[in-house]
Amino acid sequence: MTVDQDSNKPVEVETVGEGKSLPSPLPVPEGQIVRNTPKGQLVAQLLIFIIVAFVFGPSLVAELIVRVKGSLHVTDPVDLLILESINLAIVFGMAAVFARLEHRRFGEYGLPAQWTFVKNFWLGAAFGFAEIAVLMGSITVFGGYTFGSLALHGGDLVRWGLIHLLLFVCVGLYEEFLFRGYLQFALAQMFGFWPVAVALSLGFGLIHLTNKGETWVGAASVATIGLLFALTLKRTGNLWYAVGLHTSFDWGESFLYSVPDSGEMLRGHLSNAVLHGPTWLTGGSVGPEGSVFSFVTMGMQFLVVMWLFPAKENDEQEAA
Repeated sequence: MTVDQDSNKPVEVETVGEGKSLPSPLPVPEGQIVRNTPKGQLVAQLLIFIIVAFVFGPSLVAELIVRVKGSLHVTDPVDLLILESINLAIVFGMAAVFARLEHRRFGEYGLPAQWTFVKNFWLGAAFGFAEIAVLMGSITVFGGYTFGSLALHGGDLVRWGLIHLLLFVCVGLYEEFLFRGYLQFALAQMFGFWPVAVALSLGFGLIHLTNKGETWVGAASVATIGLLFALTLKRTGNLWYAVGLHTSFDWGESFLYSVPDSGEMLRGHLSNAVLHGPTWLTGGSVGPEGSVFSFVTMGMQFLVVMWLFPAKENDEQEAA
């Protein structure tokens, strides 16, 4: 038996296949049977997911876009929106099939439908926006950022603001589900939550090194924020807070403050902003994520998450 985290009522747990049955990372509705996926099936699904999501899927999607559209520019928000939305559909589709095979709800992988764009998302969005504001304010105080003149006016300002917003909602959903959704859920059945969260966060940072202006400092920053996102999953039971924070931070960085995001400067930003000064302050080619102040604001975010979502007793026992 296990306990519903919301109601403290017991629910049935059934073990299927080999190994220890582990609880879902989400609160389990009363009476629902949780099945531990047979090890052979789990490994096969993981291999399919990794090969499609990381090896063949993105390159094939990019090639398809080039053939249909004639080009693909990674600094064009419209091209990126097309690319990311198709990749998101692919990973969602695979996870939906796996959920059927495992007799689970899709939401057990971190994005329960009842939490879609409600409280946790907006909380995350608010603190993500606050983080980028504090980060850019700190850089500005030390003389490292100038907003510059407006690059957009009237209808163009609204249009590009919305395009960037749609893009980063998609990026938030895609990257959070890719690294902390199905993979986190499945691998945690074999290795435990935090060892998997640490490994995937390191991978999250390393994969950003493929961006043109990214550096090892920027990758370390991305890996650290990956751990923060994993903590929000552990404390809330879902990814919606992380998606909201990811969305608003990236939108503020790329569009509102008009600076590089993980080494990429996107078209259609609000102003002709300039970062100037030492790399430790501005982040250099990485952008503000490579600034020393980024690690300070991320530390503050860890404190915010621990304050908003106190550890439950069973989490504390597991960590002991």
